Amino acid sequence: MTNFIEHQIDRRDYNKNLLLGIRNLPSIPVVMLELTRLLDNPRTSAGDLGKLISKDQGLVTKILAVANSPLYGLPRRVSTIEFAIVILGFDHIKNIVIALSMMEAFKGSNEKGWNRQSYWNHSLLTAMASKRIADDLGYRKSGEVFTAGLLHDLGISVTQRFFNHDFKKINEMVESQQMSYMSAEKLVLGLTHEEVGQFLIEKWNLPAVLGDAVLFHHQPSLAEVNKPLAAIVHLGDYLTQRFMIGNVDWDENIGLDPRIIEILKLGDETYLDNLINSYEQLYKDQIDSLTF
Repeated sequence: MTNFIEHQIDRRDYNKNLLLGIRNLPSIPVVMLELTRLLDNPRTSAGDLGKLISKDQGLVTKILAVANSPLYGLPRRVSTIEFAIVILGFDHIKNIVIALSMMEAFKGSNEKGWNRQSYWNHSLLTAMASKRIADDLGYRKSGEVFTAGLLHDLGISVTQRFFNHDFKKINEMVESQQMSYMSAEKLVLGLTHEEVGQFLIEKWNLPAVLGDAVLFHHQPSLAEVNKPLAAIVHLGDYLTQRFMIGNVDWDENIGLDPRIIEILKLGDETYLDNLINSYEQLYKDQIDSLTF
């Protein structure tokens, strides 16, 4: 047993070193760097931000789709990036751009066991739902929640792209041995996708609170920096499985952490169940509206 544990620790350290040494690991997108520079200038206007973001029409399309989604619940349609910036605010736009840029940087090609569109739908649905839950519960930094929700499974995408042999082996073990994805990840990689995602967020010098939420999105009660943020993302993610809407195989058999009742001050299980049921139609409406 001791030798097995030592092997797992060695494997984990080995793969973290591999992550550090990946030569073609994407660097921080230019738009993220320029956005940060603009936001550090108190004279920056919505027009200035709009000009920067408009250089990437694909990004503009995604931001407008997010702003006009059913789960976002804005009172009127947003048709321009400048108006989106005014309505959502600078900080929230920054969070959206960071999350979308990271998702784009680590996207991989379709293959057996990996459907890029399904992964994207799941990530986006979790992000939007998490923000809606945060708003409904009065959590102030809902833009932060959106970012954490979109990036919560980033580690799966990184594994598929940069550790493709191990990715295939994980899928084979799940299929042939009927084990969970998390167990297979630990055996093959020595790392879970949560740990990989947190590692990349740390490498890109993003806020520790995001890495903490990603690392503990399956067990938010273990979060060390911000339990409510991790708990909200956990709930948004869990509901994709509960409703079987925008769900992914890697989350199968992942249960709801009951301690979120205390973390989010939800009162009791009855209140939580009623809250959960109130989102089902919104999930259905949202998944039907995803077009990119």
